[in-house]
Amino acid sequence: MRDNLQPGKCCPPFDPAPWDNAVLEWHDKRFVKGRVFTCMYVPVNFGSVITRMIMKIEAAGIGIPDWLGLGDHTSRWNMDLYLAVDREVPGMKNTAMSGKFLSKVYEGDFKETGNWCEDFDAYAKSKDLNVSKLYMWYTTCPKCAKKYGKNYVVIIGKLE
Repeated sequence: MRDNLQPGKCCPPFDPAPWDNAVLEWHDKRFVKGRVFTCMYVPVNFGSVITRMIMKIEAAGIGIPDWLGLGDHTSRWNMDLYLAVDREVPGMKNTAMSGKFLSKVYEGDFKETGNWCEDFDAYAKSKDLNVSKLYMWYTTCPKCAKKYGKNYVVIIGKLE
């Protein structure tokens, strides 16, 4: 399933170009949903949750388009995790998203997230767009980000 992996890396390389400053239109885009425990918005068990989800998806022979994984911080203590799939996954919570979404890529340390969110809000307003919900896409794990030399994070906002 992960044919484009480089030796010694668990995450595929990320190409920011198609996701930066883009408006996406999704019609029943399929996802499976998991739940991550967070402490003051910092994910605690993200690695084990996403690994378990990927193992179930791959065991069913199902692909993860673009390795898209959206984090929805529902509170300081929880984050819903949505992994894109190309069809329904048996035994998992399947869901779909539809609508228009604004996407912008950032690169750097996670501690910049607050600044990125402020920038994203200003960017949306500069385009006269209203965002009703934000999702964070952490494109690689910390180890692969270090190996690739880039830590890309994509903010995807659902437009009203």
